[in-house]
Amino acid sequence: MQAITVEDKTQDLRLTEVPTPEPGPDEVLVKVQAAGINRADLMQRLGLYPPPAGITDIMGLEISGTIAQVGANVTGWSVGDPVCALLAGGGYAQFAVVPVGQLLPIPDGVSVVDAAALPEVASTVWSNLVVEAGLRAGEALLVHGGGGGIGTHAIQVAKALGAKVAVTVGSEDKAQRCRELGADIVINYREQDFAEELAGQVDVILDIMAASYLGPNVKALAPGGRLVIIGMQGGLVGELNIAELIGKRARVIGTNVRNRPITGPGSKAEIVEAVCEGEWPLIADGSVRPVISAKLPLRDAAEGQALLDSAGSVGKVLLLPDHD
Repeated sequence: MQAITVEDKTQDLRLTEVPTPEPGPDEVLVKVQAAGINRADLMQRLGLYPPPAGITDIMGLEISGTIAQVGANVTGWSVGDPVCALLAGGGYAQFAVVPVGQLLPIPDGVSVVDAAALPEVASTVWSNLVVEAGLRAGEALLVHGGGGGIGTHAIQVAKALGAKVAVTVGSEDKAQRCRELGADIVINYREQDFAEELAGQVDVILDIMAASYLGPNVKALAPGGRLVIIGMQGGLVGELNIAELIGKRARVIGTNVRNRPITGPGSKAEIVEAVCEGEWPLIADGSVRPVISAKLPLRDAAEGQALLDSAGSVGKVLLLPDHD
């Protein structure tokens, strides 16, 4: 099959021929129609976020397509079923192996291709905002990187849950798109200090910056607030005012999805089940929709990653394998 691989010395992306994977007893093989690009892929390309042990080094954390083969122990799914899926790796290819617990049906009202924009962001947003932080109606949420794939999704989910949403963005184009998606407060971090604007007002923060935003985030938290850190774009080591944290009875939570176990408590399968039960109905009724910036051929993966990393991209970028 064709897949995108990384040149070790130059970090260039190449479309190459690799063996088609074989599903194990509890896995399925999916013929990929689309794969989502995530910032984690850019980090992996640079050698900063290697895949978990035993996982292919082909990038790609979410796909959509049709089942091509089922493992011996798999029930409830058949060859030809349209699916989308959460992966630990392997999405930038014509075929991908998926543990059965990480398969999702295509949500009502979404095409098979567009569904590739959902599994990673939905799993990340739902597990962090709802499961970890317990976001409730009437609370205030701050999302950093409001114009990205996770940000655009988090705005919609939070509004559907009845929360007030603030976001930070770096351009007016992204600001306007966030407003269109329902954001109540939009802060351009190049011109405004979000911690000053929101001091003591935010119940939950979904943060991709980590170290550089640690102090300002705690300042923005309301009493009983929850800071959920899911990225490290602003560095790994920061300074925390413990007295301020304790005084607000606040919590700092660090999580990811990729390195969780496949099954069991806190697993990817558990998250996928919660997403199907809690968020897929919001997509079916139109409250939440995939936000897609571009769709490119698989061979243009480098261009797609550059687009995702640019100021002009809002939402997800998808790669479409050729199945001639």
